[in-house]
Amino acid sequence: MPSSSLVPENDSSVLFTTAGMQQFKPYYTSDKDALKDFNSLNTVSVQKCVRTSDIDEVGDESHLTFFEMLGNFSFGGYGRKEAIVYAHDFITKELGLEISFVTFYEGSENVPKDEESKKAWEKLGVNNIKESGDDVFWGPTGNSGPCGPTTEIYCKNSEGKDVEIWNIVFNEYFCDGSRDDLNNGKAKLTKLPTLGIDTGMGLERLSMIVQEVPMVFDTDLFAPLLLPLREFDSAAGRSSRIIVDHIRTAVFMINDGVIPSNTDRGYILRRLLRRAFIHAQKIKTDLPELIIVSQIIIGHILYKNCYKLDGLMTQKIISEEINKFKQTLESGLKEFEKGTSPFILFTTYGFPLEMTKELAKEKGIEIDENKFNEELKKHQDLSRTSSAGMFKGGLSDAGEETKKLHTATHLLRQALEDVLKTEITQKGSNITSERLRFDFSFTRKMTDEEKKNVEEIVNNKISEKLPVNKIVMKKEEAEKTGAAHIFGDKYGEEVSIYFIGNSLETAYSKEFCGGPHVSNTSELESFKILKEEAVSAGVRRIKAVLE
Repeated sequence: MPSSSLVPENDSSVLFTTAGMQQFKPYYTSDKDALKDFNSLNTVSVQKCVRTSDIDEVGDESHLTFFEMLGNFSFGGYGRKEAIVYAHDFITKELGLEISFVTFYEGSENVPKDEESKKAWEKLGVNNIKESGDDVFWGPTGNSGPCGPTTEIYCKNSEGKDVEIWNIVFNEYFCDGSRDDLNNGKAKLTKLPTLGIDTGMGLERLSMIVQEVPMVFDTDLFAPLLLPLREFDSAAGRSSRIIVDHIRTAVFMINDGVIPSNTDRGYILRRLLRRAFIHAQKIKTDLPELIIVSQIIIGHILYKNCYKLDGLMTQKIISEEINKFKQTLESGLKEFEKGTSPFILFTTYGFPLEMTKELAKEKGIEIDENKFNEELKKHQDLSRTSSAGMFKGGLSDAGEETKKLHTATHLLRQALEDVLKTEITQKGSNITSERLRFDFSFTRKMTDEEKKNVEEIVNNKISEKLPVNKIVMKKEEAEKTGAAHIFGDKYGEEVSIYFIGNSLETAYSKEFCGGPHVSNTSELESFKILKEEAVSAGVRRIKAVLE
């Protein structure tokens, strides 16, 4: 079977595909309708996977955020003994490797010791067989699903270190909760009617063993990717390795439809690209080299024959995201060096806490996460107060002139994004019948040309006589529309989106907002910026009127 998308289909329990078995989950639970069309109880795949739980370890000899999982699977076609024999024969006879040791499950209160696997390995002449506990019980993926005991296979790398290269999972149970729920006694296991076989062997880690090199980054999968960075980091150090890992992951995410954002999958992509850029800065390189790495990945002979990757789209998305980040990075790093609190770095400069922790760790500084979370909660409470009606907090009244200026503020926010080429976060507003005041995140003074361009855009939208519409949606669906809102804020189950244009999809501006607004931009007359000034570090203020 071909690899499924990194964005799981019909499985909301996980953000990304993390294992080869995910596309086969229905077959393990004996979904008769699913198996009816499958025509086989046995299958193999090479599955694209993303895991970011070990992101801090990336750059060592074997950890990656993106990898390809080689796997063979069975839904009642064969059992434990056969799966172990297939694995043993492939490793020792096809690849010519020597097995260092294997593990089997020691058992628990609800699951018996896996004596059958132990005997199967003994019969094959493997002498180093280790009994293990929770580490060799796998799954479920996400909030529920099939799971069961496993047997792991280890081989030695070129430096004599034991590395796990293959894991055979015996899916014989269904868990009605997550792994944490299971460990805490909040979920239960139900025996499945059919034993399912689920194996996983990372291509990159296997390549490291077969090619007898000390780390995955020394294999032919990564060597071409590191070439553009050799001029800046001849030893291919940790920063170079993190860059090629993160850019490779970003390329595959983007080509499976993920775009940078402040939530869910988009946030993970944004974080990876920002980390890649920070490490690029450490080795004195920049965006062009990151783009070159992405293009080498797309043209890599080991990928282009297997996957459809769009080079131009990938380059555009990476470039736009990095350029946005560059505008705030320099100021943020200066503030970090001054000892600015992680909370200010997060709210004002767009630094995720994880990134601040990394920078602090390098300087031997420990971040007080409890204090950070306390400050963040206060900030969110204030944001809720000011945005709960925006009407109550930012508007002095609901008169016609105030409604006009409020509508103009929506156009202003979008025009600022268009001209400044960065995501604009509202930091406050105050609107009377005479003028609007809009505070937003930005790190420098706007030029006269930029202010003029913003004015022209707003006035063009006024002259286009665009309708102003409102739609009420479930918050989860509303977030998917891309409508501007305060990230991390708590809204109700339903939110109102005001959009300026003929449809939500093609709207020039769309925001979560409580109203009120005019019905058409033609009512706004002429927009003029009176003043642009600093409010605090990283926050600017615009005062404007309608004439």
